[in-house]
Amino acid sequence: MGIGFIGAIIVGGLAGWIASMIMSANTGILLNIVLGIVGAVVLNGILSIVGIYAANAWIPQLIVGLVGACLLIWGWRAISR
Repeated sequence: MGIGFIGAIIVGGLAGWIASMIMSANTGILLNIVLGIVGAVVLNGILSIVGIYAANAWIPQLIVGLVGACLLIWGWRAISR
């Protein structure tokens, strides 16, 4: 059992918001949610390739979403330059 759909939105929004604060990105609430969720999905995929699996709990998914969102923001900035 995972964190659920509503939990994913909450954790994704929080992770995206924290990432936008860390990376000094000026994003809105909808983009924060998208960054957090997509970041978590991308980083979970990358981690699973190397055999690391984050627990299906709020805190591990928040950390993975935060790092993943920061990577997405960094990647976007690198591509757009």
